[in-house]
Amino acid sequence: MLVVENVSHGFGARVILENVSFRLKKGEHIALVGANGEGKSSFLNIITKKLMPDAGNIKWSSRATVGYLDQHSVLEKGNTIKDILRGAFKNMFELEQEMLQMYDKMGEASDEEMTKLLEETAEIQTILENSGFYTIDAKIQEVANGLGLGEIGLDRDVDDLSGGQRTKVLLTKLLLESPTILILDEPTNHLDEEHIVWLTRYLQDYENSFILVSHDVPFINNTCNVIYHIENAELTRYKGNYDEFERLRDIKKRQEESAYERQVEERRKLEDFVQRNKARVATRGMANSRQKILDKMEILERPKEKIKPTFDFRNARAAARIIFETKDLVLGYNDPLTKPLNFQLERGQKIALKGMNGIGKSTLLRTLLGIQKPFDGEVQLGDYLEVGYFEQESSKDNYNTALDDVWAEYPVLTNYEVRQALAKCGLSNEHITSQVRVLSGGEAAKVRLCKLMLKDINFLVLDEPTNHLDVEAKDELKKAIKEFKGTVLLVCHEPEFYSDIVDDVWNIEDFTTKIV
Repeated sequence: MLVVENVSHGFGARVILENVSFRLKKGEHIALVGANGEGKSSFLNIITKKLMPDAGNIKWSSRATVGYLDQHSVLEKGNTIKDILRGAFKNMFELEQEMLQMYDKMGEASDEEMTKLLEETAEIQTILENSGFYTIDAKIQEVANGLGLGEIGLDRDVDDLSGGQRTKVLLTKLLLESPTILILDEPTNHLDEEHIVWLTRYLQDYENSFILVSHDVPFINNTCNVIYHIENAELTRYKGNYDEFERLRDIKKRQEESAYERQVEERRKLEDFVQRNKARVATRGMANSRQKILDKMEILERPKEKIKPTFDFRNARAAARIIFETKDLVLGYNDPLTKPLNFQLERGQKIALKGMNGIGKSTLLRTLLGIQKPFDGEVQLGDYLEVGYFEQESSKDNYNTALDDVWAEYPVLTNYEVRQALAKCGLSNEHITSQVRVLSGGEAAKVRLCKLMLKDINFLVLDEPTNHLDVEAKDELKKAIKEFKGTVLLVCHEPEFYSDIVDDVWNIEDFTTKIV
């Protein structure tokens, strides 16, 4: 379906891909995995021709139709959800329009023209019936309900939707188009648990091919049968799911390290022999032959170790016993989103918030912290609170470099101290000196986490911190939250991330006034 040959690409001095090859066979379910900033999204942009590679060839099958959901897709305002979803069947609606125009012409047509028009309309009618045109609305409803759009209401203007809801609309439209190849860039980022389960089942049964970028290990394990790993500008193919890939990669890594160490030892012995024997006439011949072996030897490189992030949150003095208490709190903007809420959070508790997208999880966090006014009621914050707040997404217009962005918030630190803090979060010098707006989602998240970790805090509020983070960074973040002595309020759609670090799970669907 797709063949990529010897593709290379870079940004300035930074090499993203070097002489990589890739193939996608019919029916293969491929996951493209790798650390943040290794070039996964760039690779997808190259194969979908949004980005021209510096070298190499990309050949698609002539029969391939490609549907691409990327992290930056947009929706035109002024359309309802239903309008967007019906756009998946644009060709069919155009055919229907053509048929209706033919019917209009029949009133004035000659016998010969009438025969021709009847033949053409019959042909279009057959195409529409075979394509399921007359059951489109039922099909739209089925897929929309599967991804949770039914609860939002298909007549809602797309301009009123949250980021997660917009992603759902784009994903639903893509699934309705049913292309021969699906390309999905982090599709689970804005999906809640129930809809990840639905998408998992959908992709398990998907007869066509797809390429998926994700850091969600259970999701990959349940949907993919081939893994392509991108690291150090190289692309390596592994057969099997993510667990099998990790096992095979570990074996490969140990073999490479062992081969490198054997060669180092062999070269040391040969060089030592040459050094000791080249001056003596009796042994000069043997020394020269050893030197030739050395000259012809292809020198192996030491396997490169990736910078691994290490996260830890700095503990401030203890807060008062009650972190916050709500009194008849109602969330909302123009209309109420919840019934009156009366609850409190005590010092030392670690709570996860779950619930469908657009139901008010982020709104609740922002209202509790006083960033947003409540629709009604009040929030009383406890004494001596030192809050660390991680927002779900960073600004798209941040022209600061990562270094300047952190420095602006902590001007007392030296250049070296800021660089050291960013490096500790797994960012290379290249990332540190790049503008935040050009960093990948995972790299930008690491910059925001870095700022959080330089602050003394006793109340940690995290809104979807695992979105975009690679597997190693997620493991490290989980460890840091576990070891943090203060209070934690966490919004997350991955139970395997939070289930063993929280004391309780609050389901926002229990608070909402929406029909769920």
